[in-house]
Amino acid sequence: MAIGAFDAQTSRFLNDIDRIAQRLEKAQLQITSGRRINVVSDSPDQISHLLATRSQLAATEQVHANLDRVKGEVDSAESALAEAVNIVDRITVLGTQGATGSVSADSRASLADELGALLEQLVNIALTKVDGRYIFAGDADTTAPYTANLASDPPYSPYQGAISSRKVEHPSGSLIRVSLTADEIFDDADPNQKVFAAVSDLRNALLANDTEQVKDALGRVRFSNTHLNNKLAFYGSAQNQVAAGLDAAFKQELRLKTEISLIEDADLTEAILELNQAQLQQNAALGAQARIQNKPTLLDYLG
Repeated sequence: MAIGAFDAQTSRFLNDIDRIAQRLEKAQLQITSGRRINVVSDSPDQISHLLATRSQLAATEQVHANLDRVKGEVDSAESALAEAVNIVDRITVLGTQGATGSVSADSRASLADELGALLEQLVNIALTKVDGRYIFAGDADTTAPYTANLASDPPYSPYQGAISSRKVEHPSGSLIRVSLTADEIFDDADPNQKVFAAVSDLRNALLANDTEQVKDALGRVRFSNTHLNNKLAFYGSAQNQVAAGLDAAFKQELRLKTEISLIEDADLTEAILELNQAQLQQNAALGAQARIQNKPTLLDYLG
């Protein structure tokens, strides 16, 4: 065999062996990693789509985490306002008793004492915290929105918080309002919706033993209780929206993960088959090359 022909044959053999080795390496990497795409060159036409889908998944997971965190706040707020409604219901019962003409001054004073304790409980509800944040203090959530002092008039401080701009993103991209401020809930601008003021006025009327003032204040307590129930309904709606957002986020994550899996996950059966075929071809090529190299030449016979 001419030297040139031998060199060309050797070169083809080495190129074939290199290609087989690359196939072996790729198949082995797919089997060990479980991925069909491990480097860009594995599937350059799908890398752009894969990266975009991963980015979308990361964004959805962040939305999911935000909704999870907000869920705790909304649930706590709803629970706190449900308790506040129960307290105002109790205050209404006490006020109704105090509005009866036959009730003595001492009895009204006793009712006023209980109302004072209930008013303090309402203020404490306005101070509800979740993860160290005053959830009814608006954007100033490190500041207590109110303080209570039954010896002062009124027995609660002005609102110390700020407006609330707190919203959370739904997986669809829409924003969900998830927070009210304590002054929106307990100290609304409408005189008939001022919970703290109505309860405080009822307490003062009982202490003054003034039946007409008790009746007037009791009427405002009832109006404010309707207002309080409306704010409770706001949080019930927020709970539903957050729950729907969490469900949508879970489904979207599942869809995106499936899409990513279809793009990059290896078909292990196919990878194992490719590995076996490459090994067989490698062994066959090496065997053929060995036979060529060991084939006797004319010089061997002449020698």
